[in-house]
Amino acid sequence: MTWRKFSGEVIQSSILEEVERAIEREASLGNKLKVCIGTDSQVKGAVTDFATVIVFLREQRGGFMFIHQERTSQKMSIKERMLSEVQKSIDIAYKLCDLLDLYDVDLEVHADINTNPMFKSNQALHEAMGYILSMGFVFKAKPEAFASSYCANKIVQ
Repeated sequence: MTWRKFSGEVIQSSILEEVERAIEREASLGNKLKVCIGTDSQVKGAVTDFATVIVFLREQRGGFMFIHQERTSQKMSIKERMLSEVQKSIDIAYKLCDLLDLYDVDLEVHADINTNPMFKSNQALHEAMGYILSMGFVFKAKPEAFASSYCANKIVQ
């Protein structure tokens, strides 16, 4: 699984090692961190482009993110696509949660799902929320889910 920085620089080590380095670097600079993980997707013809982001928020000092992208030609309904996004975010959150607990870094999982029933993505809201909460993670949906609806969205657009 290839990860990169927003600058485009490919991360050569494992994502766990890179996240730990980032946490240690930020702690040495006196920054308190929160991590938000989110995924967004965009259908482009027969291909669906997914972007998963790990966003590091520095308390009152901005943030930075790591990005993973993948593509699939598998046809999916809107609900399947929304739940695939959630699955990708949970996979990463699960890999990182022990490390984040060790360093006392708060974690949120963001879903690019609208809480307004007028939007198609709302079909997956209850399943996504149940899945994320049952895994023990803090859940955020639109409009609070900036990691997925803004950061990851910027990558797939």
